[in-house]
Amino acid sequence: MTELSPPPRPERCELCARGAPLTKHHLIPRSLHGKARYRKRHDRVERLTAILWVCHGCHRHLHALLSERELADHYRSREALLAHPEIRSFVEWLSTKPDGFRPKRPTRRRG
Repeated sequence: MTELSPPPRPERCELCARGAPLTKHHLIPRSLHGKARYRKRHDRVERLTAILWVCHGCHRHLHALLSERELADHYRSREALLAHPEIRSFVEWLSTKPDGFRPKRPTRRRG
């Protein structure tokens, strides 16, 4: 079996464009990879390689704002994430901060 590789790591966050330590954000969350619903909709290659490289601030904000299912069902691309008004607003704000800036932890998602 061949090893599947994520897209190459860019130098900047794919959401806010800041130069910061980057983490892999799985567009189809790994916790859902074994669920039949997502196995039927997305092949193994897509589940393992659909990744955005994002800074810690953006990554925390995504997971604080949206559930795993919301991410998998509605926000499986950079464009879809940026179309969400609260994500776009946060990303625009964070993009004005220096590279070493770390935002406070976001509040947990609603209900």
